[in-house]
Amino acid sequence: MYLLGYDIGSSSVKAAIVDAETGRTVASDFFPKIEMPMHAERAGWAEQDPEMWWTNLKLANASVLEQSEVDPQDIKAIGISWQMHGLVLVDGDQQVIRPSIIWCDSRAVPYGEKAFQTIGEEKVLSHLLNSPGNFTASKLAWVKENEPATYVRIDKIMLPGDYIAMKLTGEISVTVEGLSEGMFWDFKENRLSQEILDYFGFDKELIPEVTPIFGIQGSVSASVAQELGLHPGTPVSYRAGDQPNNAVSLNVFNPGEIASTAGTSGVVYGVLDEVKYDPLSRVNIFAHVNHQPDQTRLGVLLCINGTGILNSWIRKNMVSEKLSYNDMNLLAAQSPIGAKGLTVIPFGNGAERVLENRNVESSFHGINFNIHSLSDIIRAAQEGIVFSFQYGMEVMQEIGMDIRVIRAGNANMFLSPLFRETLASVSGALIELYDTDGAAGAAKAAGLGAGIYASSEEAFSSLKKITTVEPDDKNSGQYQEAYQRWKSHI
Repeated sequence: MYLLGYDIGSSSVKAAIVDAETGRTVASDFFPKIEMPMHAERAGWAEQDPEMWWTNLKLANASVLEQSEVDPQDIKAIGISWQMHGLVLVDGDQQVIRPSIIWCDSRAVPYGEKAFQTIGEEKVLSHLLNSPGNFTASKLAWVKENEPATYVRIDKIMLPGDYIAMKLTGEISVTVEGLSEGMFWDFKENRLSQEILDYFGFDKELIPEVTPIFGIQGSVSASVAQELGLHPGTPVSYRAGDQPNNAVSLNVFNPGEIASTAGTSGVVYGVLDEVKYDPLSRVNIFAHVNHQPDQTRLGVLLCINGTGILNSWIRKNMVSEKLSYNDMNLLAAQSPIGAKGLTVIPFGNGAERVLENRNVESSFHGINFNIHSLSDIIRAAQEGIVFSFQYGMEVMQEIGMDIRVIRAGNANMFLSPLFRETLASVSGALIELYDTDGAAGAAKAAGLGAGIYASSEEAFSSLKKITTVEPDDKNSGQYQEAYQRWKSHI
């Protein structure tokens, strides 16, 4: 018995087949092998054709079926993870009527900010838990005002994962988690936000029917089964945005549990059991995958834009692309804690929400030509990324998060011993690294949604911990001194 997971990213689409009994990933692949293109007609815009996601899903799906040699009839459930906050529009024939405005497109910011001010900041935050910002509802408002001929053709709006579910099953639906990440869900009233619909003038009929995050959301249609080489009737039984799904992949379901990623951008995601919000809206709060009317489970999401992208920029422009990231890590380890007083601010990838949407850009402070070397620059950069995490985690702590253990996949910046040791020592939290990814996590979650597993503990019992990193209490003073120096520059 097997489970199939899809992870729809903005760079690639990944598929994984998992053995339901052992939890082992028997096949995994992604397409395209170079990053999917984003179309940017103007600065700050970012669009992708949803059909491109589907094309690459078919390629990844074919690859994992061929690798695994699994009989499609033995695949008992499908799960979907997706890039969050994107807007997909379809007409009455389920045809996409314009490219998707994806997560990193910033054109809708003025629409969200105006709604925030007009409706009232306290009212918005107490009901939506976030400012409308640049989320899906604001993107739809942009289309309504700037492309009225397109707007009147809309039958239903969706997030990227909803589009993939529609392609698989022929049915259109959304989840509460998806609605919450789009700023359509009222947590105080536990329903679709009438305030947002009324303010922007959206017809309620544009919003699809709500389906459970875990549960049978539809079945693979006969025509799509033939197209993908799957068995008709295979249930789609789970879907969630990429950051809630990353938490699921790391078995993060309960209050106080924390998941993190550190790729191009970085995320710390924790589960909260009370309806709370940050008055300055520096972190995002959405419904977690197990949120219910009688069981509050919210995902508190800290996102730092300038993380791994800083490390890759240094490799490209200061080191040499001939050197591996591991070589850079070895160089960084030659520099002492605090990098001899050198400080790097990593925010060079756009406005940062944790800084109240200020764009402070990246900067280097305290370079001394007589004592600093490339090793110090690399170390200071990695420390700066960690310090940005800690700065945001202090905001999370202000609203009730107790950060004692951080779980992460063994990938990207977490491959750097210096990065994870600094994070453990500055935060005082244990760092646990696991062998998992989003597609495998979605597959296991689909097994939970289909009733193959009785509980999340059973579904993720096979999750393999690679290592644990403990705080360096002996040198905590040096880490804190470097962090306080870093804070003085933002």
